[in-house]
Amino acid sequence: MKILLIGATGTLGSEVATALEKSGHEIVRASRRGPVRVDMDDHASIDALFETVHDLDAVVCCAASGSLTRLDSDDDITAGLQGKLLGQIHLLRRAMRHLRDGGSVTLTGGVFDRLIPGASFTAVVNTGLEAFVEAAAIEMPRDLRVNIVSPGWVAETLASMGPEVRKSLDLEGTRGTLAADVARAYVEAVEGGAQGQAFRP
Repeated sequence: MKILLIGATGTLGSEVATALEKSGHEIVRASRRGPVRVDMDDHASIDALFETVHDLDAVVCCAASGSLTRLDSDDDITAGLQGKLLGQIHLLRRAMRHLRDGGSVTLTGGVFDRLIPGASFTAVVNTGLEAFVEAAAIEMPRDLRVNIVSPGWVAETLASMGPEVRKSLDLEGTRGTLAADVARAYVEAVEGGAQGQAFRP
């Protein structure tokens, strides 16, 4: 298959690219920087992407992320809503017009094994995405499929935070799942027949 992978240079995206290539697929890598560019915060950027990349069998998005924001904080919460939630919704709507019959879109959500301070707004985004995918699945034309991978903490991401940050977030002792192991769920979503499903590696 010819697969457009958004967020291909990130910790998770690079592992997903490797796993899909090992399965014999052709990967078109897109990111904020590089030869094929896209910004999930910018809907016009998503539109422009599909004007340059054609004949796709699948689209996988590993780019969107949302930061932890405490409930009593005045920090801007719209970034997660704009990029991770609304950006991926817009991505699906555009991808539907450009995928070959029987193609698929795999989005990225997330899940917490236990609640931590700052997770309330992220929970809105992730829960909303899973509900959207389940509902959107029945509207997909031409045998197109949509699914979502909702990993917990990725081990490499936790390691990059450093011990002080992990302590402040009450994440001491949390190990996370290796990105390479999470990547297998994306391969399953792309190669399998699931529709409207949330994969939780």
